[in-house]
Amino acid sequence: MSKILIVDDEDKIRDIIKKYAAFDGYEVEEAAGGLEAVTKCREREYDIIILDVMMPDLDGFSVCREIRKKSNTPVIMLSARGEEYDKIHGFEVGIDDYVVKPFSPKELMLRVAAVLKRTSAQGNECIEIGGIKIDFSARIVYIDGVKTDLTPKEYDLLFYFAKNKGIALTREKLISNVWGYDFYGDDRTLDTHIKLLRKNLGPYSNYIVTLRGVGYRFDGK
Repeated sequence: MSKILIVDDEDKIRDIIKKYAAFDGYEVEEAAGGLEAVTKCREREYDIIILDVMMPDLDGFSVCREIRKKSNTPVIMLSARGEEYDKIHGFEVGIDDYVVKPFSPKELMLRVAAVLKRTSAQGNECIEIGGIKIDFSARIVYIDGVKTDLTPKEYDLLFYFAKNKGIALTREKLISNVWGYDFYGDDRTLDTHIKLLRKNLGPYSNYIVTLRGVGYRFDGK
């Protein structure tokens, strides 16, 4: 049974998510604020975290940064703000999905299932492509033997590229398979993450080839 941590300072929001999550068979724990969430994450492991942005003690972005210091647990962020800047900022600090309030609880549960499926499907293998080594079980990437820090979304992009090496991938296909269910955004969100991933790949940034009018291809040697 997958364990979910619901973090929101609004009791009603936590209650309704808990109701739907329990109905879908998840084990649920709650935190009413950011500091409580950080403490809980230091004490135990969760399979996924649903995290509100606006909280009085510690905002969701800061909570996610603290979680990422110790764990790659998937995070779905909730926010009343739907601006692209906020979404991109969330992905940059390490979230896996972004849901704008008000939201459909059923849709949120579909997103939870999609993120869990995507992260659990990444296997226990390691592969090496040129000077890039990807440890799928640990979700760690090494560049010429040196561990590099990728956000979860950058890791998911690299994982998908590596599994589809040499194949032309449209923007639509990348968004569908990396962001998952019902992505809200545009091509700029994808292009921004590609730019960040290329930067982190260092001397192997040219492995990601832009296909004008189509999308991208991963041409690692």
